[in-house]
Amino acid sequence: MRPTPGRGDPVPVSDPVDRKHMRITGNHRAVAEPHVDVSDESVDADVVVVVTQAYGPKGDNLVGVSEVTFDGHPAVTLKLRAAGREGLVHLSPIHGDSRKEGFTDVPPGTVCELFCPVSGVALPRVGDVEDGGGAGYFALCLTPALSDGSMVMISDVWGHYHSRIVDDFELISSWAASQDD
Repeated sequence: MRPTPGRGDPVPVSDPVDRKHMRITGNHRAVAEPHVDVSDESVDADVVVVVTQAYGPKGDNLVGVSEVTFDGHPAVTLKLRAAGREGLVHLSPIHGDSRKEGFTDVPPGTVCELFCPVSGVALPRVGDVEDGGGAGYFALCLTPALSDGSMVMISDVWGHYHSRIVDDFELISSWAASQDD
């Protein structure tokens, strides 16, 4: 609670953080059901960011929809429409890892339509990729609350490996990459 300006009556402060599904790594205790795990798996490794939950526009969890895994982590599955064809593509949940399985015989540079494989609803466009190439960012939310402040932003151009992870309105994918000291 915080005081109302000029009156002193308490006003509830809304908390934009989905604390029920937040996980803090490092020397702190973890909350169950994390949506992003940031870890240093070995002394010689860079920081690894793994998406452990990703939700489509209707709230369907897209991690673990299939049996596909990457280094033991369940894949993020999307429905993809490209060049008059469509299918399921299973993406590595490890940020920066370009591995995919499923519908992958798409020519590089093809603009794709991205859908939730459960509801069939198109992923929402959240902006342009900043490199001037014309690619757009589309969102997968990191919490069931479908907050704009916690999302994975993926490019709609095949072979254009620009993605971002935003958590609590912070670009943690850039932060994690800088944590190699």
